[in-house]
Amino acid sequence: MLQSKERPYVLHVAEIIYSKICEIKKGNLDFSNTDAIKRFIGSELYKEISNGKFHDQWFKNLEKDNFIDKKTNNKIPEETLRLLRVQKDMMMKQLIQFPDLYYTKNNIPLEISQRAFDHLWRVCESYELWCKETDQLNLLILNIID
Repeated sequence: MLQSKERPYVLHVAEIIYSKICEIKKGNLDFSNTDAIKRFIGSELYKEISNGKFHDQWFKNLEKDNFIDKKTNNKIPEETLRLLRVQKDMMMKQLIQFPDLYYTKNNIPLEISQRAFDHLWRVCESYELWCKETDQLNLLILNIID
């Protein structure tokens, strides 16, 4: 049975991250997926997600609309909002920032930067798995799951 192609709310941030990493890779044709993810770390979007501002603004916009989904005109379930708050907390913990501590002098990633990289990789994998499950193969650009 084909699943709905409507993106779940919990994949909203994954789609945005994935799109930004794709944009970085398209602008740097010699970049691997690894290079593009590393370039994403430290970007303004990365900073907004890692410090919680991205989710805070999103929640503010949802609240302004009385938590009504603009596409469906249905109220967003409280359980979904709770999951989005958990997602915000998880993103802040996994993508924690310590300026100038991401790589040692010999370019070996510190544990904290490796954790951020691994988390971003899993976020991209999750997005691709959803694309594949919903038969939206045209959205698969990085091909991380292949």
